[in-house]
Amino acid sequence: MSIGKRAAASGEAILDRVLCVVGAVLFSQAPEFMQQYLQRLGGHLDEARRMLAQYEEIARRAGFSLNAFIERTASNPDAVVAKHAGVMEGAIARVRDLAEAQAAIQDASLFTRPFAFLRHVDWDIAARTWSVFKPAVPTTIEGLAYAAAGIGVILGFYYGCIHFPITRLWRRRQARKAEAQAAPE
Repeated sequence: MSIGKRAAASGEAILDRVLCVVGAVLFSQAPEFMQQYLQRLGGHLDEARRMLAQYEEIARRAGFSLNAFIERTASNPDAVVAKHAGVMEGAIARVRDLAEAQAAIQDASLFTRPFAFLRHVDWDIAARTWSVFKPAVPTTIEGLAYAAAGIGVILGFYYGCIHFPITRLWRRRQARKAEAQAAPE
């Protein structure tokens, strides 16, 4: 093997290892991001429940169920008071949506969690999570599985979309060059 070929093979081996590390590090952050997102989601859910409990307490003191209180508020002739019924209905929906999202993501398996996350993500909470996200070294089976998937995806992309197409073009070029040199003039 010539020095050039050995250098190219050595360079490709180094690139291969660097890509493995990059893929593992990037993908292993997904469980950490989802964990930090779930903490933030839980905080939003706690706050929404606190607000809903206040509405329930006001309704109870007035001698109504929350639904009856909302109906009565909605039918109030004062438009400002009537609009508050929508705020209470929004609080109920928010608690339901956040609780559903939290349960779906937490109860998902290792392999279904990313899909559950994407199906139930609140993009505002995700953006705020990202703004304060702190990468971490995952020491869980989930982190290891994501790291392995990252290696596979990055190497698959590299070999499938970059290495093999370039190698094929290079070999074709070399074959045409050899044919041109071998052809009688």
